[in-house]
Amino acid sequence: MTGTKVIGGIYRDRVTAAYAARVRRDLVAQLGLPAHQADPYPLYDRIRERGPLTPTAQGNLISATHAVCSDVVRRRDLVVFRPEQPGDDPLPREMLDLSLLEMDPPEHTRLRRLVAPAFTPRRMAGYEVLIERRIDQLLDAVDPRAGFDLVDDFASPLPIAVISALLGVSDVDEKEFAAYGATLATALDGISSIGHLRRLLQAQRQLRTIFTDLFARRTADPQEDIVSALLTEQSADITPAILGPLCRLLLVAGFETTVNAIGNGVRALLADPEQWQLLVEDPDRAPAVAEEVLRYDPPVQVTARMAREDTEVAGVPVARGRAVVLLLAGANRDPAAFPSPNAFDLTRTAGADHLAFSGGIHYCLGAPLARLELAAAFRALARRLPTLRLAGPVTMQRSTAIHGPLHVPVAA
Repeated sequence: MTGTKVIGGIYRDRVTAAYAARVRRDLVAQLGLPAHQADPYPLYDRIRERGPLTPTAQGNLISATHAVCSDVVRRRDLVVFRPEQPGDDPLPREMLDLSLLEMDPPEHTRLRRLVAPAFTPRRMAGYEVLIERRIDQLLDAVDPRAGFDLVDDFASPLPIAVISALLGVSDVDEKEFAAYGATLATALDGISSIGHLRRLLQAQRQLRTIFTDLFARRTADPQEDIVSALLTEQSADITPAILGPLCRLLLVAGFETTVNAIGNGVRALLADPEQWQLLVEDPDRAPAVAEEVLRYDPPVQVTARMAREDTEVAGVPVARGRAVVLLLAGANRDPAAFPSPNAFDLTRTAGADHLAFSGGIHYCLGAPLARLELAAAFRALARRLPTLRLAGPVTMQRSTAIHGPLHVPVAA
């Protein structure tokens, strides 16, 4: 019976969303249409024009303004949004179990403190050596004249090598490991079909096997990786049951953010030869490129918070339990916060802080590592492939939550 309810719920939600988008012309529902998933920014502008905080057809509130989004992610009276699930249908919650993303204090504070050692300056220095070595290996392996896929051959294998080293997963096929992480990330948009559900279950099973084996080996023989460090702290705070979701989060966050940011950045640079030339002439501009990419076209587009009690946001009453949907990518293009927000400009100096890594207690713990990977990738591409160009049409992901290309054919 539970399976029937799951199936019915999946297709009922799809029909409801399609009706709202195509018949009622609801702007929020239209974010799920393929055309807007490829380029959601005009729709973000239209949502922002309606005001700082506007109601959705589902009875929640939504914002694409920087002031509101920046405020909400930092407020303690607005907590992580957890969609309600039927009591006898635990499967969707299991699919979306991404540990830190779904916690509030004090659990969130305790677990975040335990994970923090993975991102110390000492570990960053070690990751930098690994990143640069892996970049050289990847670029040595491609034939620029014949052309290659930037995502498959460069942007994807780079972060998976880093996250594998961070976790201590050294004996797993990198492509398979990346595929599992990419599959789990698709759950952020919800479960769309029975086939999608099967793929999620399979990825969960494979990762559970990988990490269960890893925990056993690291308990017996600790190494220089974050899993070993965490296992030495085993207590009521950190057990294998907690470590599993945490490792899945690190895989998804460490992979999806970086691979999509590299793809989005190269797309933006090659679409504007003047910007690409600025980087080629001075590859040390790469950190500035990374920051502008994260503002202009961030990989994580949306998040949400829920009112713990009756409150108010931007002068609008928010009832207890009501969700506030935050279009972070729209906030990053808010003209009230950034001059010429729709222009990609690696020389940009004015403007507010972008929200690509969220803010407040949920600010991305891995932001320093992501910045390190992005800057190294853009710097190496400019130095080694100064004549890089698009060599075919770009294929974009079909997702509302995650934004980035599946394929970027390039040549030099």
